[in-house]
Amino acid sequence: MATIKPFKGFRPPKDIAKDLSALPYDVMNTQEAAEMAKGKEYSLLHITRAEIDFPEEIDSHSEKVYKKAVENYQKFKENNWLKQDEKPHYYIYAQTMDGRTQYGIVGTAAAQDYFDGIIKKHELTRPDKEEDRMVLTRYLNANIEPVFFSYKAVPEIDAIVEKVVKNNEPVYDFTTEDGFGHHFWVVESEEDNAALEKLFEEKVPYTYVADGHHRTAAAARIMQEKKAQNPNHTGNEAYNYFMAVHFPDNQLKIIDYNRVVKDLNGLSKEEFLKKLSAGFEIKKMGPEIYKPGKLHEFSMYLDGDWYKLTAKPGTYDDNDPIDQLDVSVLSKQILEPLLDIKDLRTSKRIDFVGGIRGLSALKEKVDSGDYAVAFALYPVSMKQLINIADTGNIMPPKTTWFEPKLRSGLVIHDLSE
Repeated sequence: MATIKPFKGFRPPKDIAKDLSALPYDVMNTQEAAEMAKGKEYSLLHITRAEIDFPEEIDSHSEKVYKKAVENYQKFKENNWLKQDEKPHYYIYAQTMDGRTQYGIVGTAAAQDYFDGIIKKHELTRPDKEEDRMVLTRYLNANIEPVFFSYKAVPEIDAIVEKVVKNNEPVYDFTTEDGFGHHFWVVESEEDNAALEKLFEEKVPYTYVADGHHRTAAAARIMQEKKAQNPNHTGNEAYNYFMAVHFPDNQLKIIDYNRVVKDLNGLSKEEFLKKLSAGFEIKKMGPEIYKPGKLHEFSMYLDGDWYKLTAKPGTYDDNDPIDQLDVSVLSKQILEPLLDIKDLRTSKRIDFVGGIRGLSALKEKVDSGDYAVAFALYPVSMKQLINIADTGNIMPPKTTWFEPKLRSGLVIHDLSE
């Protein structure tokens, strides 16, 4: 069963929480981070992207940058921009987008659960990206940014969350520039904290990495590293745990993750459509944006027109957790055989566009002339994600897009607590 514990978090004062909070480190480049932090001396980006405090030519992975992150972290504490709670708590972090609110429980997950298969993943990780997050954690000795987890919903946990939210004002409540609402409660009641810990132990057999596979793997490896360095290791040290926000699966919605391709692999438009017809029923929809409405239905934008592509029977296997995915159908029926794109991770002829940007972003890329064709997919469901993780399978690259992104900085787990 999953081990998820309360902790004594470091948190900002209410009046600076919005400006201190930041998007995750990996959704922006250095220039964008600098612009986001402009005029905000207590933006968390001075810690998570400390290169913004140097001239542009600085290597973001240099020791100077990591040492600056440590200096800034200490400054935040000294100035009480981050102040530690006196007692361990769970925290509730809710996000609102398009009128829909999802409620997550912030706690510390056991790193050993990752190695024991209690924390389940659905993506492969790259050692170099894991190492990048490990280096920052080593320097700061803290989990600065939370990981996005899910679990199969438990009514008793929902009831406690509902009670806390109903009976208490949020300690933070703000809307960010993107229009998303962020709401945050501290679970003050010792009884509620104890009940949540017990419910996770008894009712949650597994948790699932929704977003943040590299941060999860890095946290687990940090535990192994610190354990090996500590001859008096007990298993109760803070480094045995890392911070994650746990959302019930029935509150999450995965957004589509779409593809644009630079060329038709030497085929004319007519040749490409003819070859495409072997695996798909094709219907020309015209210049107005068309969005796929169900599984195994795609929309394609080509030469100024949208097309509805319906996969023919035999092009997918709904009894196989991977072959039923539309990203698999697209790769096996179009990208590989027709467009000669074999490896999504390394090919320079394909790019990926999160559905949060809308299908108009696909149209713009093709109309610009930089890309020849775009494909929009019906989004993966949480049921599919969990099924893949439970069966030990790995999703193809760029399959899921979760939104809103978690804001970092509302609470921090210090490994020296």
